[in-house]
Amino acid sequence: MAWNAGQKLQGGKYVVEKILGQGGFGITYLVKKSQENRVIKTLNASFQHRSDFAKFQQDFLNEALRLAKFSHPHIVRVDEVIQEGELWCMVMEYIDGNNLAQQTWTQGSLSEAEALRYIRQVGEALTIVHDNGLLHRDIKPLNIMVRKTEAEAVLIDFGIAREFTPNITQTQTQFLSEGFAPIEQYDWRAKRGAYTDIYALAATLYSLITGEIPTPAPVRAFGVNLETAKEINDQVSDRLNQAIIKGMAMKPEQRPQSVSEWLSLLPPVMDNLSLDNYSKLKQLLAAKKWQAADAETGKLMLKVAKREGWLRVEDIAQFPAQDLQIIDQLWTDNSQGRFGISVQKRIWQNIVGNQKPNWETWCSFGDRVGWRQNGNWLSYSSLDFSLQAPEGQLPALVVADNFTLRHQESIAALLSRK
Repeated sequence: MAWNAGQKLQGGKYVVEKILGQGGFGITYLVKKSQENRVIKTLNASFQHRSDFAKFQQDFLNEALRLAKFSHPHIVRVDEVIQEGELWCMVMEYIDGNNLAQQTWTQGSLSEAEALRYIRQVGEALTIVHDNGLLHRDIKPLNIMVRKTEAEAVLIDFGIAREFTPNITQTQTQFLSEGFAPIEQYDWRAKRGAYTDIYALAATLYSLITGEIPTPAPVRAFGVNLETAKEINDQVSDRLNQAIIKGMAMKPEQRPQSVSEWLSLLPPVMDNLSLDNYSKLKQLLAAKKWQAADAETGKLMLKVAKREGWLRVEDIAQFPAQDLQIIDQLWTDNSQGRFGISVQKRIWQNIVGNQKPNWETWCSFGDRVGWRQNGNWLSYSSLDFSLQAPEGQLPALVVADNFTLRHQESIAALLSRK
């Protein structure tokens, strides 16, 4: 039975405002907690009356516990897991905005730049999910919210997320979304891996820039060709079109095997921005001149911030997001996803978690990206300016021998930016 508006939960801690929506498993409510909006999700009424309710209740609790351990700007935040009567519930942040399905329904297909921005953000979240041994298994526009004030994508609904071992045949329930699920999800016993979510992410991008749902995988398996995104929308770039085709390959082994590998196939987001300032950096990175590109990065960051010498914490807080995004994408696109500020940010967040950064955190980060060896910080000239360098070593955030970000607090501020 659904809860009614005004119903009090947890002894009055939460007050139900209204039902936000129902899916195949759950029902979500908008609730108030001390005048602040929250969302509470629990199993819907159809499951509450099933003979196997206990099993689904356990699955739901597992979802809640999995989600609660993530702390990432592009993954919905779980505040706490509660039990109300016989029902387990998760209390989540309220995201003021629409999902991408609603956005495409109301405004039609998105521009390439806007779609890429959201897909890259979700891809960053998925990388964290996969690093924790989980598959989402239900990536689609309906499960991606966009914050109204920040144009920031947030991945939601982990209802059918499951643990996985790459390329090992596993038995999994056959819940899926037509058009976005790859062929292996139609087989209850099949090998699955990161490539399973990659298909869905590529299909989501396809839908965002065409306004259409892709041809379902079983239909394609019977010989119906997938109409390419460029055939539907001739404004789609060749590089983006090819990245979608690669991500939606029918055979799992023909898709990229990691999200970062697939993201590296995508074009950078550079709409309505002057690229004159970045032409030299782009050329240096394309030529794999990593050290020169690193120095150029530092100079560009100082130029954008209108500073000399180094950047302070307050400069980082005001640094234009679009410039930071271009710098990052130039690095990631030209390094096969090994270098870039977003790569460093992912590593930093894995180390920091929910803790306040300290000197030990900083040293651990230095060890991971290769700025430290054997307990000692390396000089700039001792860094490995090659693709064999540790993941995230570059950009090293220096100009010549002077730190662009002189103090660790400034680098921490950069890597903690949302």
